[in-house]
Amino acid sequence: MEAILLNKEILLDDETIIVSETDKTGKIIYANEDFCKICGYSKDELIGKSHNIVRHPDMPKAAFKELWKTIKSGKNWQGIVKNLAKDGSYYWVHAKIYPTYNINGDRIYVSVRVKPTTVEIEYAQNLYKTLD
Repeated sequence: MEAILLNKEILLDDETIIVSETDKTGKIIYANEDFCKICGYSKDELIGKSHNIVRHPDMPKAAFKELWKTIKSGKNWQGIVKNLAKDGSYYWVHAKIYPTYNINGDRIYVSVRVKPTTVEIEYAQNLYKTLD
């Protein structure tokens, strides 16, 4: 059984670019190597799963409600997100999500995540304390 490390932070480096794609319901259809390396899941463990597999319990539901409202309307969304790794550790990302269409004309969402600044993380932490 793996140890749960809820207080251990994974720090992204400046070269890390986490990329994933989901279908219109949020199921992962693509995950790059950086995503797998940081979150601790293999591609096989991620593909077909809901993207909330990496949702940290500290993240308020209201933040994701706004995210989905924005991207379902066809607009890009960006924000600072605290994610949960497979081993229970966490990592912060500056996420940008782009609604687009695949070759078959189906709606998909492309997410690109990079290392946030300390100021961005502090701002997000303070904001998230005010949300449910």
